Order: sequence, then structure tokens, then C-alpha cells
Amino acid sequence: MSENTEIMKYVPTTCPYCGVGCGLNLVVNDGKVVGVEAYQRTPVNEGKLCPKGMTCWEHVHSPDRLTTPLIKKDGKHVPATWDEALDLVAKKLKEISDKHGPRGLGFQTSCRTVNEDCYIFQKFARCGFKTNNVDNCARICHGPSVAGLSLSFGSGAATNGFRDVLNSDLILMWGSNAMEAHPLAGRRVAEAKKKGIPIIVVDPRKTMTARIADTWVRFNPSTHIALINSMMYWIIKEGKYDKKFVEERTEHFDELQKTVENYADCEAIHGVPLETVKDLAFRYADVKNAVIIYCLGITELTTGTDNVRSLGNLAMLCGNIGREGVGVNPLRGQNNVQGACDMGAYPNVYSGYQKCEVAENRAKMEKAWGVTDLPDWYGVTLTEQINQCGEEIKGMYILGLNPAVTYPNSNHVKAQLQKLDFLVIQDIFYTESCQYADVILPGACFAEKDGTFTSAERRVNRVRKAVNPPGEAKEDIWIIAELAKRMGLKNFDLPTGNAVWDDMRAVTPSMFGCLYERMEKPESVIWPCPTPEHPGTPILHREKFATPNGKGQFFGLEYRPPAEVADAEYPFTLMTGRLIFHYHSRSQTGRSDMHREVPESYAQINVEDAERLKIKDGEQIKLKSRRGETITHARVSDEVAPGVVYMTMHFADGVNNLTNTALDPLSKMPELKHCAISIEKLGGN
Repeated sequence: MSENTEIMKYVPTTCPYCGVGCGLNLVVNDGKVVGVEAYQRTPVNEGKLCPKGMTCWEHVHSPDRLTTPLIKKDGKHVPATWDEALDLVAKKLKEISDKHGPRGLGFQTSCRTVNEDCYIFQKFARCGFKTNNVDNCARICHGPSVAGLSLSFGSGAATNGFRDVLNSDLILMWGSNAMEAHPLAGRRVAEAKKKGIPIIVVDPRKTMTARIADTWVRFNPSTHIALINSMMYWIIKEGKYDKKFVEERTEHFDELQKTVENYADCEAIHGVPLETVKDLAFRYADVKNAVIIYCLGITELTTGTDNVRSLGNLAMLCGNIGREGVGVNPLRGQNNVQGACDMGAYPNVYSGYQKCEVAENRAKMEKAWGVTDLPDWYGVTLTEQINQCGEEIKGMYILGLNPAVTYPNSNHVKAQLQKLDFLVIQDIFYTESCQYADVILPGACFAEKDGTFTSAERRVNRVRKAVNPPGEAKEDIWIIAELAKRMGLKNFDLPTGNAVWDDMRAVTPSMFGCLYERMEKPESVIWPCPTPEHPGTPILHREKFATPNGKGQFFGLEYRPPAEVADAEYPFTLMTGRLIFHYHSRSQTGRSDMHREVPESYAQINVEDAERLKIKDGEQIKLKSRRGETITHARVSDEVAPGVVYMTMHFADGVNNLTNTALDPLSKMPELKHCAISIEKLGGN
């Protein structure tokens, strides 16, 4: 053994799974990651990790890792050199762009990779092809949060941090199963419970989080607006709203008041008894400090943006914005959902949410990037890009996404990908989507690169390289920079994550003060942070909102039913969600020991429905929708109401064979959380 060989070291980094941003140490022995130890000093998780965090290293050295570029020849993927693969990608993308213009290509990046990858990726799309057809997978999780919170408050991010729930007098959790999907954020809620802070969970399903709540309110799926409007009606009627806050810091209260007049008692819509609605409303309004926490149960619907704005209405009505122990806080499902949006991997904004339509913003970016003629138009969103495959969009570049499993209506997605003239996928595993790619580029996982993730509380956390990528795999910024060279693009000589980050900071006022040096500290930095001396901003909107005139915006929002409701042919309502043991499409957790905990999909059905259909627990069943079908196992449970079925979104050939592509008109969010299905008993165990 060489005397220079490193035997063992700890490399502090950030967990690559949900958006809580837990700190951990990768244990490296002789150039291999062999385990993790929780990082004790971070204020986020304080030395605690969930089951996913404890096993997050197990996929790093999987034998399934992509180790060499692959090019499709005669219908099969064969190994290629980097020069062959990159030359082909650059040539084909340029040919499509030259022939079909800037709208002929689509670029999609992941919320699982680091900020630096997302920034350089969108920069490459805009500089190389003058297109705004760039998006990230927040589109199918928290796109409505960005849109809704921006419209209400002027900023599309959480207002307060995780630990701040301990300063609250009431925690209202709506459409969030934090104990399972975000366990270390759930830990803060559990701490609050020990302190005697009441917890109310509003959710159609009796989740793990609902079981620890002081009060669980079950309502009919997808009827959020009707229920929130009813709460606000009674708060206003009884004079329990914060008149001073409403008068001094908001606009359009009259519009809200007029709208909610029609929702005094709408149990027929949301299914919650009137006295329960009043109790819920008054408990929220009567305390000094109440915080709202929500997640995908609010957003993944055709009313997602309106649902988010409704929660904003409720918070402003009671003055619960701009101080400790209050706020409206989305829990981000993936490790870098917040960051991918912050970096400008979005069809209408540059980094820091600077709008492409504003001439001054384009001029600034053109000067910094050394280009001209950046587009001002709103690009095509992620799901719309899929719909345009083979028509407007002829070529696509996908970084770290697995649309064949995670996008709605999987059969449609697979058919659309086959219509492309050229598809390049950059990933760490050969996912279900890779079979449709013309070129596959092997990238680096979180343990093999330097960079940052931005958590749901806007905290920018360091990711540090612990080992080298396997075989000939490369760090993702290297791949994109090499493609940029082949395109003749300037200002892409950015060899390190720090260099890419500084390139971003230079054009992003809200993050200019977030230096790598400051992120070496366990507490890191929370944006906005405009200067290196600025302390960061854990709580937004203290004195004024981020809207143009500084006022919070009320909206009178009417209830709209889901795009598809249960009927005689498809009599059940399907909901989707997450499992504590798995992450996204399982390309990582499916290669860890946790896989054995839940190795295959299942569907929760109510006890009464199971008895009526003569379905026993564990039996095979077939679920069908208007878009496809899937075979799974029944799990008979009281967690779902009669007429409702629940499945997780993690498994291939699973729930997204069924889900609906109908879109929220504002955020273009597909209705992943609600569709109509039928159930057929197949029998067997």
C-alpha cells in the first residue's frame, strides 16, 4: 500500500434526499465511502438522521453506476469515448437549433443535483441556443409554491425556518406528512408537541403525522379552497382577524371578504362539519403566533397555485407573517427544489428570480455572459415540453431526471420521448428513461462533487467531494463546460463548484453575500444575503412584503373541483404520496438496504371498500384510470376514507401509469394528487 494512501477520513456534507438539508459526515476509507455519521454541530438536524439519511451512501459505489458514455447504435447503447459522445451531442443540438430555432430544444434539470449544476445548465441553454425552454422538476412538486407565494407575498419561498416552530403557539399542518416525508422537520414538530404547542393536521389521510397531532381534521380530497374560505368567513364574521395588519400591510381585503361570504357552510363540498370548521378557524385566529406548514397535498393539483394563495390569505388575515413563530412554510420534497428554482432553471427567470421579460435583466446577463439577443419570452414548462415532443420540440437534454416514472401519465411520457429526433440524458444510473436516449452521459453523485444544496428554509448548505466518480464518469459541470467549448461559448471556463457559484453570485443581488467561505460554518447562510457582511434573512417580510409596493396581496379565490372526479365507471379517488424508506423513483434508495423494507408498491384501500369488493389484505389488485393501469397489492387500512385509494409515487410501472396530466393554469402543475380509478380484484398473495 502506498504511504500516501488515505486510510480514513470524515467529509462533512449535506444529505442528498429531502429538502430539510441535514448535515452528515461521509466516512471514507481507502478512497471508498463506507458509511455516514451524523454531523453534530449543524443547527438543522443536531446530530440526528432519518432512515434515508443513514443509508444515503449505499448507492455511491453501486455496480449499477454508469461509468462510460453510451451512444445508441442499431437500437442498442454501446460504450463511447467522451470526445465521441460530446461531439455528437454538440453537433445534434446545434443542428436542431439551426433548423428549428430556439423553441426546437427543451432542457430539463433535476432538483436532486447541486445548485452549481443547475446554474451552469440553464446558462448553457440560454447562451448556446437562445432559448428559455429550461425547467426543473419543481414544476411537478412546488411550482405552485413559487407562483402562489410570489403573487401573495412577492417571494416564492418559505417565510420562516424549521426551528422557528418552537416559537409558535399553534402549528397548522396542511397536506404535509412531515414525519414520513421530512422526518427531521417532523422532529421539530415533535419537539413543539413536547413543549405543549398544539398541533393541528388537516389531511384527507390519517398519516403518521396526523397520528401525533392533537387534532386531525379529515376533509374531502382537493377541497382546500372551500375549507379555507369557510374558515376565513367565520374569522371575519366574528371580528377575530388582525385589523391593524390588514389595514397597514395588505391590499384587496374587500375582494377576499366578498368571496368568502358564499362559504359560510359548505360541508357538502369539503365534508367537515360546521362546528369543526369554526373550531379550526378560531383556534388559528385566537393565538398570538400561528405557523402554517404545507407540502404536496396542497400543490400537486390543478388548483395548486390558488391553494397556496389561500393559505397566504389565511396567514395575512390573522397577521401571521413577518416575525418569529408564524409564517407560511412549504416543505420541499427533494434536496434542492428550492435551489434549482433559485438558480434560474426556470422558463421565465434568471437566478434570483430576475425576470427574463425585463430588458435591464437581459442586458445585465448579456454583458456578464458575453452574449447577445437573450430571449424575453416565457419558455415551455417541463410537462408542456413532453407534450410538444416531435412537434415544436425536436431535441431534449435531461439532467438527472427520470420522467418515464415520475411524470404523470407514464404511457404518454414514454410515447412522447420516442418522437424526439435526439435525446441526451445525463445521470448516475441507467434509469427507466435512459432506454429512449440517443446519448447517455455518466455524471457524478453528491459524494463526488463540490457544490451546494439550498434547503426549504433557504439555507445554502455545502456539498463536498469525498471520492472520485466511478470509471470514466465526470462531474456534471465539467460535462456542460466541455459542451460549451464545442459550441464556441465564452465564459464557461468554470472548473470548480466555487467558480460556478461566484459566476452566479456576480449577477444575483439576493445571494451576492453567500460566499463559500461563509458556508464552511455549520449554520451556513440563509438568503436573501445581499452583501458579505449581511447576516442573512431567516424570517422574510418583517417590515414589508417583497411585492412592488410592499403590500401583501389578498385574492378572492373560488373553489374549483378537480379536473377529474370519481364517477360510475371510475368510482374511486386516487391520491399519491411518499414513503419514509424511499426517495423519488428509487434509483438511489432502491440500491440501499432500505429497499427490503418496502420492496414493491401497494395501494391503501379503506376497510369498508375492501369488504364490499371482497379484497383481502395483501391480495393482488388492478387499478385502472382513463390513461392506463397498474397491478399492485392491497393494503387494507383505516388511513384512507371510503372511496379513496392511496399509492406512493416511487415505483416504476406504478401510480404514474394512472395519474392525470391536466394542468394548473398558472403554474402548469399537473394534477398528480387526484384522479378517478377503478379497482379489480385479482386474488392471490
